[in-house]
Amino acid sequence: MGADRADRADRRRFRRRVRRPGGRGLSAPVLLACGALLLSGCASMPDSGDVRRVDSSPRSDVDSQVRVYGVSPGKGEQPAELVSGFLEATTSDEENFGTAKEYLTKSASKRWQPFAATTVLDQAPDVRVETDPGDRDGNGKTVVLSGKRIAVVDETHAYKPDEQPYEERIHLTLSGSEWRIDGPPRGLILGESDFQRIYRSVNKYYFADLGPDAEDSKAGDNVLVADPVYVRRRIDPVTATVKALLDGPTGWLEPVVSSSFPRGAALGRRDERLSLDDSNALKIRLNERAARISAARCARMAAQTLFTVQDLGEGSSEVSGVRLERQNGSELCALSSDAARAYAPDGVEGHPRHQYFVDSENRMVRLSDDEDRPQPVPGPFGAGDAGLGSVAVSRDERDAAGVTSDGSALYVTELASGSDDRGKVRVRSRGGSVEHGLTAPSWDGLGGLWVADRDPRQSRLLRLRGGTGPADEVRLPKLDGGRITALRVSADGSRIAMLVKRSGHTTLRLGRIERRGTADAPKLSVGALRAVAPKLEDVDTFSWAGDSRLVVAGRESDGVQQLQYVESDGSPANVPEVPGPNGVQSIGASEDQTRPLIAETRENGIVRLLPNTDWKTVDQDGSAPVYPG
Repeated sequence: MGADRADRADRRRFRRRVRRPGGRGLSAPVLLACGALLLSGCASMPDSGDVRRVDSSPRSDVDSQVRVYGVSPGKGEQPAELVSGFLEATTSDEENFGTAKEYLTKSASKRWQPFAATTVLDQAPDVRVETDPGDRDGNGKTVVLSGKRIAVVDETHAYKPDEQPYEERIHLTLSGSEWRIDGPPRGLILGESDFQRIYRSVNKYYFADLGPDAEDSKAGDNVLVADPVYVRRRIDPVTATVKALLDGPTGWLEPVVSSSFPRGAALGRRDERLSLDDSNALKIRLNERAARISAARCARMAAQTLFTVQDLGEGSSEVSGVRLERQNGSELCALSSDAARAYAPDGVEGHPRHQYFVDSENRMVRLSDDEDRPQPVPGPFGAGDAGLGSVAVSRDERDAAGVTSDGSALYVTELASGSDDRGKVRVRSRGGSVEHGLTAPSWDGLGGLWVADRDPRQSRLLRLRGGTGPADEVRLPKLDGGRITALRVSADGSRIAMLVKRSGHTTLRLGRIERRGTADAPKLSVGALRAVAPKLEDVDTFSWAGDSRLVVAGRESDGVQQLQYVESDGSPANVPEVPGPNGVQSIGASEDQTRPLIAETRENGIVRLLPNTDWKTVDQDGSAPVYPG
């Protein structure tokens, strides 16, 4: 009896088995002993000492190589043990959760929908047995799962931060002489580290719905917008990603984008498995809903597909092309990676040549990657009497917008020699101070210039058509007493990130930009604000740093500033950590992730992080660094 209990205890502690690709299975204690040597093989095995539980480590090299497999329920397992085993089995790399279903009754196995939702907790849930007053014959038990919920991934694969206490009840019944779960949880319940090991974030792409701005857009109507979702990392990610694309945009983004795929378009066979061929090209056979589309529309469908799967190629190779086929195998269209450049997101993001900031003389200066000393920009903003406090540069680096050092006025001028006149005031604030004046401006890739007036008597968000055209007021959702202190618009013009200060704390919010009305009288609004860096109590500064990624400097409850990347859905970005300089007050990044970060710090002025180097001061007295955008 004692040996049986000890054996069950070992099973509870080491429920999973792991396997290296192409190698023999290793039990969890062996994984512990191998530690970091797992990928290259164990140099030696200890034959004594305590065995300790190892928590999953997010984004580690070990996790990227190890396969995890569930262990079937053992004889005589009690309710708490059985539920723990079930939860462990759901973290396996089995496609259809065959082992996890062994913990369920036959009817529950048929009803259980593991992908209805995924609840992400800060760690694996606590498990306890609850006394069930309705259990009079001893054939039923209730097990309570509890913990701290941090996010939910819905059936469309969309991630939503949702911090709150978590509790769920699971019912078990005796099936013969063995306990089995007859009331399973809805979907999956995962600790954060297991979620990060099992899932990866991918960007689906849809076309921006530009409404009345379509005619005047510098990028035409071929503007792709990233829509991040989560798919299982090792279980047929190409097929899962394409299916997610065909299902349409996530609910949050849907009102401001559209798909070129016809409604109801799907893979030609439900059981079809997609993969890249030896040349890194992808062939997709679609059902009859896509049989009669035009060549132009098909090219847009192929562009959406190519950019959606571009990060799924082997190693660092990009996808070379996409071929879309009818259900009978005939070609609908084909699009090479070279031809897809016409649709590339960097068409609106631009290819920045410089970083920009304001120097000690309140002039606008710029710096290229191979320069150590900044130079004044051509035109009136580079003159000694420019009097600037913050600046923004159009994506093509031809025009610049500047707010005066007192926050009262916005000017727009060309970055060209031969002109000393910065022109008329485009927007004026009567807030009376820097704090209550205009925010730093921001350009989208369509040609629009955005700025917020923080005047307490008349706070407003404005968009200037073409940078110098009419200023359209943008309707904002209620901020519950908060006020905008900074903003940055995405290159695609569909999303706006804003710092909102309320009750002494500043948080980062993301809203979608909705366009209605006519070309002569556009009606713009920001909708569905959501938290982007929910773990930070205070955000000091941020910048767009990718199609769906931002870099953020802020503080958690401990008050220590940290620099981190986050996805636009609020999930942590799967990129290496960047050591932040001390006291970051403002930061600039490019959507081109090969470009260096540039920041304003309290002690060292403007600093820059070039590849394979440390942060280096480039101007002790500079401020307000930006990339074009």
